[in-house]
Amino acid sequence: MYQRVKDYVQRYHMLDEDDKVIAGVSGGADSICLLFMLLELSREFGFSVMAVHVHHGLRGNAADADAAYVETMCKKQGVELRTFYEDVGGYARRNGLTLEEAGRDVRREIFQKVLREENGTKIALAHHQNDNAETLLWNLCRGCSLKGLGGIAPVSEPWIRPLLCLKREEIESYLENRGISYCTDESNFTDDYTRNRLRSHVIPYLEEQVNRQAVFHMSETMESMRMVGEYVEQETKRYEGLCIQYEGLEDRVTKAVLFETEFRQVPKALRGFVLHEMLCRVAGRRKDIGSIHIKELEELLNRQVGRQLHLPYHMCARRSYAGIELSVMSDMISSDTKTEYPECPVEARVFDRTGDMVIFPENPYTKWFDYDIIKNTVKIRHREPGDYITISKDGGTQKLKQYFINEKIPGSLRDGIWLVADGKHIMWIVGYRQNQKYQITGKTRRILELKFYGGQDDGRKRQSNDFGSRGYEKD
Repeated sequence: MYQRVKDYVQRYHMLDEDDKVIAGVSGGADSICLLFMLLELSREFGFSVMAVHVHHGLRGNAADADAAYVETMCKKQGVELRTFYEDVGGYARRNGLTLEEAGRDVRREIFQKVLREENGTKIALAHHQNDNAETLLWNLCRGCSLKGLGGIAPVSEPWIRPLLCLKREEIESYLENRGISYCTDESNFTDDYTRNRLRSHVIPYLEEQVNRQAVFHMSETMESMRMVGEYVEQETKRYEGLCIQYEGLEDRVTKAVLFETEFRQVPKALRGFVLHEMLCRVAGRRKDIGSIHIKELEELLNRQVGRQLHLPYHMCARRSYAGIELSVMSDMISSDTKTEYPECPVEARVFDRTGDMVIFPENPYTKWFDYDIIKNTVKIRHREPGDYITISKDGGTQKLKQYFINEKIPGSLRDGIWLVADGKHIMWIVGYRQNQKYQITGKTRRILELKFYGGQDDGRKRQSNDFGSRGYEKD
């Protein structure tokens, strides 16, 4: 088995003698096998290995036992170990994530932190063929792109996965034959998580009732799809250069022009990939850019000049004579320019969050909001039927009317209270309460700052101001 792993490592050029490898070691069979494989490879290749263990703060004594076991094993093997104790449950609640998602994010952040601090060059993870099969099935069921069909990549710098050539039972057999113990996480055998259900029910059924080598064949297919994906990516970049012109700074694209005549020459099979790349580059991220947005963007080419399409991350696409102009509307509110709205006594600006921002405004009439989670055009207005606010960190909501009643706000004042609204979702009851959902978190990239200079009016004003558009209004 060692020879198979070695051949796999060499095939994908994972390791060199000058590498310092940061290995994620949970104490389970997969990560312990990874540790021993890396140590054996290091004796032959000459690179160095250190281990990182993340205690998630979720399983009480069992998690403590895992940490103690990893410490004992690393001492026995002469491997430097760094252990981190994290509150994954709290992280999940703060960021609206599942425990599985939160755990993955926390681990990745810690591995990258250690990589920087220890001058490491590679981060080794213990994914194997069964993990990859689970990923493929999950991606298929949720809907995925060509990249999703490729599953987990063997190498995505600085991440390497030397065990992707092995099945789970091969790993366990390797440890058993050598008398190497490992920890067992009982939560892996529950049906609480989607991946667990795929692992415990779907894959065993496929192997028993369809084909014993189902996992192996899925692994081969994913490898082929990754190669196809690489070719499509190359062709996409080539056609992108022929039909799209980008504008903006080197590290941030703010506008793109798609030239219709040149775009019509792109093979139909690649047009969606070209449009997806344009959307992602202007948005500055890839999450939540889906097939529906690509379809709407392509349909815009068949509409009259001047038609507009509002897209995620405050993007606006406009049909022009040349083709389509795609830009970020939030650029109208820059970090240097404050925009005042005479009908509503408020200033607004959008700016990037930096790492040193740990103290947020405490002034009741100045608030910061997570700009990138806003779904609609933000409006400064008075109350409307159906308004509601999120009042607790676990997502609990309350009708605005009920909030006014609970706070004993006189009915004569309620119509004059200014509200900051994302559709019917109230982001801020000015002078009273800010919505929990829109508050700044560790994942916030851009901040919307609102400074409100007035008190309440007499209830007769009904003007509404819009800024920072976001949503899917077509015309």
